[in-house]
Order: sequence, then C-alpha cells, then structure tokens
Amino acid sequence: MTRKTPSGPVRDKERTKLKLLSSVGSILKKEGFMGLNVSNVAKKADVNRKLIYEYFGTMENLVKEYLNKRDYWQVNLDQLNEIIEESKKDFGQQTAYALLEKQFDGLMANEEMRKIIHWGLSEDLKPLRELNKEREIFGEEFFSKITDEHFKDKDKNLRAIEGILVSGIYYLILQAKMSGETMCGIDINTLEGAAEIKKTLKQIIDWAYS
Repeated sequence: MTRKTPSGPVRDKERTKLKLLSSVGSILKKEGFMGLNVSNVAKKADVNRKLIYEYFGTMENLVKEYLNKRDYWQVNLDQLNEIIEESKKDFGQQTAYALLEKQFDGLMANEEMRKIIHWGLSEDLKPLRELNKEREIFGEEFFSKITDEHFKDKDKNLRAIEGILVSGIYYLILQAKMSGETMCGIDINTLEGAAEIKKTLKQIIDWAYS
C-alpha cells in the first residue's frame, strides 16, 4: 500500500517554493533571463502567481534565491569562520588553490552554473550583481584576514593573481563547453587536459608563496 505524503501549511509551502525555484531554472535554461516574469514562472510551476509574492516578496527575490542555491561560492558564516581559521596555518596557501580547484570542478560539472556565469557577464541584472557582491564578500574576508598581511612586503599581489586565475578559469571553461574548442592545444573536456590545468593552477599558487 502506497504511503501518502503528509501535508500541511508548512509542508505545502516548502513544496510550492521548490516548484517555483525549479520553474525558474527551467525557464532560464530555455529562454534566459528575458523569459523570467511572474506569469511565466507561475504557469510553469502550476501555482497561483500570488504565491510568488507571498513566499518571496518579489520576483527579484525568487530569482536571487534560485541563484544563491546554485552558486558554488556560497558558504555560511560557520563555514567561513572555519575556512579562515584553517587558512591561518599556512597563510592561506592551501585555501587559495582549493578555491580555484572547487571553482574549476564546479563549473565543469554544472551547466546551470556556467549559464549563470555567462548571464552575469552579458546581462546587467540586479540579482546577478548582488550574487557577485556576495562572492566578493567571501573573498574580502579571506584576503583581509589571511593573505594581505603575509604579502604586505612582498613583490607579489595575491589578489591580482587570484583575479587573473579566476577569470581565466571562467573563459577556459565557457569556451570549452560552449564551442568544444581547445586552448593552446589543451582540451579540458578530457581528464588529461583538466588535470594539466589544475596542476598548473597549483604551480602558480606555489610560486606566489615561494
């Protein structure tokens, strides 16, 4: 005998919110941000459009929550504090590489995240700007509390190095996944090519700390 799923105001609300968030993703994949509006999302989720305002306040808040749930940079305060404390042991060297590796692996595996990055580069939209600001808050905590003092009197700027590497990862992966083309003869769609890029990222971070 099939067991019925319990229902109630709280459970129904969470179920509806998940349907709305899923609908945002479906529309984004097919139509991009231009297809996102209250009517389209409510229709896709098969719910009353009033529930978008009741559960999220605005359509913009719904999109922002969707983006936050899919952003590989997202960490809560406890995680951030733990990362900061752990990073003090080596002035952030391991973390500086681990963040790049996480970004590389996350973008390679997640088509939705690649599209979010692409939209962020080509669309001037408030939810995307706010998402980038939240990423910057994480980075600022790491740099100001861990690496800035270590690099203060050195001739290497870790902020600039990480900025170049992060943007390089964006371009490498977007090109490889959107066109299938190689970069300097390296195909990162292969295990060997991806491994070469990650090995080189680590070599650059090791050089910065040497």
